[in-house]
Amino acid sequence: MTLQNLLKIARLKEHAPTPAEVRRLIAAAERNLADSRITQVSDENRFDAAYKAIMQCALAAMMAGGYRPATSEPGHHQTLIQSLPLTLGVPNDTWVVLDSLRRKRNVADYSGDLVGPEMVAEATSQAAALLKTLRAWLALHHAELLKPA
Repeated sequence: MTLQNLLKIARLKEHAPTPAEVRRLIAAAERNLADSRITQVSDENRFDAAYKAIMQCALAAMMAGGYRPATSEPGHHQTLIQSLPLTLGVPNDTWVVLDSLRRKRNVADYSGDLVGPEMVAEATSQAAALLKTLRAWLALHHAELLKPA
């Protein structure tokens, strides 16, 4: 599967990224990552914050590549996660872990299952690594999107 194939089957839309939106997504991911480390709130909220940071990184990478997910149908979170090898070049074993976090988030959100501290730690660690990867990838491939407008 390629990004062009995902575009053809309407899972993606073309998008012209701006530096401001990419920088806003990075800043939001940084805030959410920081929030995921606040131990005075519940594990569920910390997990949600880390997951949100992961999604913001994945969206920033996709937008920088000239696409955005089609949000009119379910599955755009899955598309963002599973596209990470195509956008940021993350290894398959990484996207498998990120996709398992996505599934855990769905179960927790829709069934009320508890999230334990080990899942919070995994999500936070993965979010931090993805943010680092995103910054390096942007600096190398799309430095113009990191510059203030």
